[in-house]
Amino acid sequence: MRHEIAPRSGAGFELKAGETLTVYDPRGEQVADLLAYNLADPAEVISSGRTLDYASRIYLTTGDPLYSNRSKVMLEILDDTVGRHDFLLTPCSKDTFRIIYGDTDPHRGCFGNLAAALAPWGIHPDAIPTAFNCFMNVAVDGATGAISVDPPRSRAGDRIAFVAKMDLIIGLTACSALQSNNGSFKPIEYEITL
Repeated sequence: MRHEIAPRSGAGFELKAGETLTVYDPRGEQVADLLAYNLADPAEVISSGRTLDYASRIYLTTGDPLYSNRSKVMLEILDDTVGRHDFLLTPCSKDTFRIIYGDTDPHRGCFGNLAAALAPWGIHPDAIPTAFNCFMNVAVDGATGAISVDPPRSRAGDRIAFVAKMDLIIGLTACSALQSNNGSFKPIEYEITL
């Protein structure tokens, strides 16, 4: 059964070892921030730094493992119809909107949505790391290192699927940043299967 995450909101849920989590972009060009924590010990958390270090590249896709801060595989990408996701940029937040966009009354962003969604497991805001940003299209200039957030390459119905390698707590959002989503906010869907 598919679950919908409303625009600019988030969800928290458990994913057991061996289960598959499929994240869908039902309308296209919508980012979903994904976090994973070890259910038995939430101090073990998904790690951008370790994953990218071990992969020796910044763009991950089918067959790539996502590692924890303890160098254990938490998730593996099973299926990916897009092939471009981001694991560099932090979840958008009130500060993102204040500093980058100049908002005077900023939305709590993915950071706030993840904090609220993960609170029932005792996960505090300071324990939120860089998320795996499904469908986010971040380009890097190889000469200067400059980054740009470009429109997602995902189209309506595109998906990315992960298999859990341990029992996990998952945080997942429908991203709240206009720039990341090509100027509009849309829902994200997800499904858990055996």
